[in-house]
Amino acid sequence: MLDAIFWGVIQGLTEFLPVSSSGHLVLIPALFGRPGPDLATNAMLHLGTLGAVLMYYRSDIARMAKFDKPARRLITLILIGTVPAVTLGLLFEDKVEELISEPRKVAFMLIVTGIILLATTMLRLGDKQITDVQPRDAVLIGLAQASALIPGISRSGMTISAGLVRGLERIEAARFAFLLGIPVIAGAGLLQMVDALRLGEPIPATVWVGVVVAGLTGYAAIAILLRLLTRVGLAPFGVYCVAFGAIAMYVL
Repeated sequence: MLDAIFWGVIQGLTEFLPVSSSGHLVLIPALFGRPGPDLATNAMLHLGTLGAVLMYYRSDIARMAKFDKPARRLITLILIGTVPAVTLGLLFEDKVEELISEPRKVAFMLIVTGIILLATTMLRLGDKQITDVQPRDAVLIGLAQASALIPGISRSGMTISAGLVRGLERIEAARFAFLLGIPVIAGAGLLQMVDALRLGEPIPATVWVGVVVAGLTGYAAIAILLRLLTRVGLAPFGVYCVAFGAIAMYVL
């Protein structure tokens, strides 16, 4: 049960804070000499983080469920932004899996994430709202999301950064990034579950504790990120990624 709680906290925090969940799931086991979560556990933990984002943005989800003209437009933009991650994920799945077994490369990519986050501090603050997002913006933000297929590259970090580059206000950039992440989080969990079933991996009963922990921690992580975004932007997370990545590269 302690393992389920531990990985639930890690998944919940790193899925939404721009510090790379995939990077932490590779580096923490490598640094501390402990096994990471198996496929079945990892897949189940995605249920928790999926629940967190659905709950936090439940008003947006409810508006999209009305399927009126504004809702259809937002759904279309999310679908457009999802295409790059799905396409590149299918094309380069084997390459991505190879990187998971190379912690030093993952640590380096975490440093890259940090540098990009720090670079956003040089951007002029935008004022665009989510209703101002155009299809070309969705494509570029979607490409940024696809880059997070590389372990160590943060999905939320890249999508929020891309939103800021496109002139979105900070909170709106995060809002679009998290709504855009819903299909990807759900899809990742589903694919891992299929792989786990194919390999015959059992789902331990204690993993449900991890699912709840991941959901609660993920919800808190979204709230923390949005508060910090309004005050200081992405810089603290950039510093963390560079520092943790550098330490991991040195130790490993």
